[in-house]
Amino acid sequence: MRTLLFFAFLLGLMTTFATSARGDTVWVFVGTYTGKMSRGIYRVELDTATGKLGAPELAAEIASPSFVAIHPNRTHLFCVCEISDFGGKKAGGVASFTLDSKTGALKLINQQSSGGAGPCYVACDKQGKNVLVANYGGGSVAVLPVDKDGKLGEASAFVQHAGSSVVKGRQEAPHAHSINLDKANKFAVAADLGLDKLFVYKFDADAGKIAANDPPALDLAPGAGPRHFAFHPNGKFAYANNELDSTVTALTYDAEKGTFTKLNTLSTLPTPTK
Repeated sequence: MRTLLFFAFLLGLMTTFATSARGDTVWVFVGTYTGKMSRGIYRVELDTATGKLGAPELAAEIASPSFVAIHPNRTHLFCVCEISDFGGKKAGGVASFTLDSKTGALKLINQQSSGGAGPCYVACDKQGKNVLVANYGGGSVAVLPVDKDGKLGEASAFVQHAGSSVVKGRQEAPHAHSINLDKANKFAVAADLGLDKLFVYKFDADAGKIAANDPPALDLAPGAGPRHFAFHPNGKFAYANNELDSTVTALTYDAEKGTFTKLNTLSTLPTPTK
C-alpha cells in the first residue's frame, strides 16, 4: 500500500513530512525551483523497507513550487509558486491540486495570489479549511480559504511585517520565511528572517483570520535570522532554526496564551570551525 510523503525543496535543503506510517512504499513529492533542470513538482516512490528511491517523475508542471503541503485528508496538495509577478502584480502564487493517493497523480484545481512577492512556505491548518503562506520577498503572511473541493479562495487575511535588523544584505527588510500552526490550531507562528522575530498570531480557522497575539512577537538574538520553526509533538516545546548565525533556539510553549520562553541556543556547527 502506498502512503503519502512529501519533500519540500528549499535552497538545496529538504524537509519531510509523512502523512501515514502504514505500508512499505510511499509517494515522495519534491518541490523545486524551475529552470533548465526542473519543470515543477516531482513524484518519487520510496521503499521504506530498503530505503530505495525510484526514478523521479514530473507530477505537475508549475512555476517554482519551492514548498508543498498536504491536506489532512490526503486528497489535496498545495504549493507556493516562488515568483514575484503573479497576475501582473508584484506577488507570488499559491496552487491547489487534487491528489490521488494510489497513483500519486496531481491535477491542478486553481491558483491564487499569495499577496506578496516570493512566497517560500505553505501550511494547511489542522481542519483543512485554510492554507497559510509566508512571503519571503514581500515580508508578509497571508491566509487563503480552502473549500470542500480543494479550491483556493482569495486571501481572507494578510499581514505586512515591517522593520529591519543588523545583517547587511539580508536584513534591511522583513523576510517571512515560514508559518506553522500549533497542535490546537489556535495560534500561528511566523519566523521572520529579516527581523529576528517569531511573530505569533491568534488563528480563527472558521473565519480564515489571523490577529496579533499579546505579546505580538518573540525577539531572537540580533542577526540570528530565524528561517524555520517547529513544535515538539507534545506541544510543550518549540524550536527555531536560525539561518544567519547557524544556531537552533529551544523554547517552552504556553499553549493557552500562545507565548514562548527561551530555554537555550546552541550552534549547529562543529567546534572549532575554520
